[in-house]
Amino acid sequence: MKKTVMTLAIASLLASTAAMAASYRATNWLQPIHTLNAEPYQKFAEGLKKATNDEIAFTVYSGGALVPAKATIQALRDGTAQLGIVYAGYTPAELPLNNVLVDLGFLVKDPMAAAFAYTEINLSNKDLINEWQKQGVIFAGGYSTPIYNFMCAKPIQSLADAKGKKIRTAGGTQTDWVASIGGVPVSVPIGDVYTGLSRGSVDCTMAEVPNLINSKFIEVAKSITRLDMGAVPGATYVLNPDFWKELSAEHKKTMVSLMAKGLADQQVGYSARADEALKLAQEKIKVIKPDQDLVDALAAFQTSYIKELAKSSVKERKIADPTNLINQYTKLEAKWSGLLDKVDRKDANAVAKLLEQELYSKINTDTFVLP
Repeated sequence: MKKTVMTLAIASLLASTAAMAASYRATNWLQPIHTLNAEPYQKFAEGLKKATNDEIAFTVYSGGALVPAKATIQALRDGTAQLGIVYAGYTPAELPLNNVLVDLGFLVKDPMAAAFAYTEINLSNKDLINEWQKQGVIFAGGYSTPIYNFMCAKPIQSLADAKGKKIRTAGGTQTDWVASIGGVPVSVPIGDVYTGLSRGSVDCTMAEVPNLINSKFIEVAKSITRLDMGAVPGATYVLNPDFWKELSAEHKKTMVSLMAKGLADQQVGYSARADEALKLAQEKIKVIKPDQDLVDALAAFQTSYIKELAKSSVKERKIADPTNLINQYTKLEAKWSGLLDKVDRKDANAVAKLLEQELYSKINTDTFVLP
């Protein structure tokens, strides 16, 4: 009897130890309500825990509670976190090639296609794979925000309205665009924009439409200007290599499948949140149609920018000519736009199935790259 009790006690202790060993940290600088946290992190973590019978459990640290946005790569590299969301614009020196893709985001018309093109190119392009590896991390999936608009405490309707305005940008092309129309680019994390708009340190922000809800800008902005200024891509899932290496083949397969679903959930959720935010804007704040001079200025800037992007990237980012990278991404975005037109874009399960078929079922789960 005593032996049986002892055996059960040891088994219980071992089970407890195993459970503790399977508890990991995910870092997300966005608040839990934000689409890029709620869908691919909160929901993903719950699904993973259930799918692995509690053998893998992530605690999601939100709002920069574990580390700030700009320190995410370092935290993933040194094992402070095992999973995190990374925006290349916050670390341009470390991820120069990815920042070329961020610049291309200014031309995006189809955000969902852009998200999956960004994912595919980072999983297949050797130069991009090497860029992540040099940082000591593994890229595992990407996102694209919905289309960016101006959200302002001091409204912008015409080209003249933009002059002198302090406008928060996500960096890169957005900064150049704001400067070209006489605005004053301001670089602050998205989490600081609410306070900036309310206190006057920022007059406007360039932001994706759902941020009226996700970041509660509807409470401090007086207007939204419906000038479509592209989107911003980033890395939804970036992994610590040691964490990934230690997982069993079965657990890797499970995570890969759930990551595909997480990307589908985020993009479908983003689109739905954009529709919801625009409806709320019509009720709460002024929705502005931009004057033609502002529309023309944007078109001229975009045309000029894409022509000079490769050359300017070589000079400013100190990289080899990225023309092939630009062309590859452009073709992938067109490819994904066509693929997505064949499914119901509002059905996350259908989108996830497409991602599985086209990308994630082909992943080498040891290296997390496409063949």
